[in-house]
Amino acid sequence: MSGSIVQYYGSQQSKCGYCAGANCSLSHGMHAYRLDCKDYQDLIDRGWRRCGNYCYKLRNQETCCPCYTIKCNGLEFKLSKSNKRILRRINRFLRDGRRDSKPEAGEGDGEADADDAIGAPEVTASEPQPQLPDKSPTVINVDHVASLATAQKKPTKQATAPAVEAPTLGSNKSAAPISNKPCKKAKQMRLDRRRAKLGDSASISTKSVSQEKTLRDFLNTDSETNKHRLKIVLVASSDTEHTCADAVIALYRKYQITVHNDNPARLTLASMQRFLVKSPLKNEKPRDGPEMGYGSFHQQYWLDDKLIAVGVIDILPGCVSSVYFFYDPDYSFLSLGTYGSLREIELVQSLAENVPSLKYYYMGFYIHSCPKMRYKGKLSPSYLLCPETYEWLPLTDVIRAKLDEHKYQRLNEDPAARDVNEFLKEHLDEVMMLLDAKTCTNYRHYRQLRGAVCDVDTIIEYGKLVGKACACRMLYVK
Repeated sequence: MSGSIVQYYGSQQSKCGYCAGANCSLSHGMHAYRLDCKDYQDLIDRGWRRCGNYCYKLRNQETCCPCYTIKCNGLEFKLSKSNKRILRRINRFLRDGRRDSKPEAGEGDGEADADDAIGAPEVTASEPQPQLPDKSPTVINVDHVASLATAQKKPTKQATAPAVEAPTLGSNKSAAPISNKPCKKAKQMRLDRRRAKLGDSASISTKSVSQEKTLRDFLNTDSETNKHRLKIVLVASSDTEHTCADAVIALYRKYQITVHNDNPARLTLASMQRFLVKSPLKNEKPRDGPEMGYGSFHQQYWLDDKLIAVGVIDILPGCVSSVYFFYDPDYSFLSLGTYGSLREIELVQSLAENVPSLKYYYMGFYIHSCPKMRYKGKLSPSYLLCPETYEWLPLTDVIRAKLDEHKYQRLNEDPAARDVNEFLKEHLDEVMMLLDAKTCTNYRHYRQLRGAVCDVDTIIEYGKLVGKACACRMLYVK
C-alpha cells in the first residue's frame, strides 16, 4: 500500500482552453490529497496530469481537442538550428549586453503566439488551467491517514527536499565572436572549395564533429567578464518563503496579465498558491534518487539580482515533468520559454548521470487539432502515449498525417496490443479504500461491512482509469 490518498469525482465538463468552446472539454477528475511520486509517475503514464492538487485525464474519444501525453528522451535530445540561435542570442546578451530588437524569424515568444507554419515557435510546457469542479473535497487529516497507511508496510527513510541552488556545470566558455570581415572574393571561394575536395576528407569530418556543441556547452558560458550573470536556483515547492516571495508573485501577475490577458482581480496569492505552489506530491529522498529528492520544485531564473522567470516542475522516478513556466514579458526578446525547456532538458541530462532511469522530459499534452499547440513536437526525439494501450510511440510524420485525418487516433496500430496494466472487474475486491480517519481496507472487506455491493460502477471506472497497480495501492476516499 502507498501513502497516496485520492477522491474520484467522475466525469467533468468545462470550457476548453484550446478552442475556447463552452462546456466541450470532457475529462475525468479527482482530488489528490497526497501522492507518492511513484504513483504519480504511473498516473501520468496513463494520461493523467495535475493542476495543483486536482488531477485530470481527458476523455479523448469525446472531447473537442484530444490531448496526447508527450515526452522527449533527454539523453538523445538533438538541438535544432532554432534552439542554437536562441542560445547564442542569450549568450551574447549575457556576455556584452547586446539586445536583439526582436526574435529571429521562426522563433515565437510564448505558447499563445506559437505559429506552427513558421516552424520553430516558443517551446513551453504550460497548459491552460482546467476548470475545477464546484464540489469541495472531503476534509481529511492527511498526516493521520498517512501514518495509518504506512503502519501497514515497512517504513522507508524519507526527507523533505531542502531548497538547493543548482550548480553551474562544466567550464566557462564565451560564445564565438561575431565576424565583421567582408565576404571572400569569388576566386578565393572557388579555391577553398577545390582544396576541400582534394584535402583529407577524414580530417575535415573529424574537425566538424569535434566542433559540434552540446546543449551543456551552450549553457555553460558563465564568465567573470560577462556583463550580466544568470543564476538558476532550485527550491522545493513547499518552501513558501521562496516560492511565494514578493518577486515571484509580482512576476506571475505581470506574466498572466500581459501574456494571457487575465483579470488582475482574480490573480490573488491564494489562486497562485493553489495552481503553482500546492502539490499533492510527497517530497521523497531515497538513497538511489537524485540529490534534491523527488517532488515538486520551482526553478528560479535570476538575472543579476532580478527574477525574470520561474519554471514549475515535478521531479519523478522516471522524468522531469514541466508543470508551468512564466517569465517577465520585458525579456521576451530572449525567448525565455524555449530557453526554459532547454534548461529543463539539461536538468534531465544532469540527473540521469546518477539516476539512469530519470532520462525523460515530459511536456504535458500534445494537441494536434490545435495548430498553436503542435510546437511541443519540435523537440526531438519525442514520443506520444497511446490512449488505449498506454504504450509510447515515436512522434513521426506518419502519426501526424493520421491526426490530420482524424483528431482522435488509437496510435498503436497493432490490433492485438492491449493495456498490460488493465483493471478488470475481478480486481474490484483488491481496490484499497479509506472509510474514515481510522479505517482503510480493501473493497472486499468494505462490501462485507456494508452487507451489500456498493458503488461498483464508479469504482470500476476509477480502476480502469488509474490502472490496476494504482487502484490496488492508492487509498480511494469513500
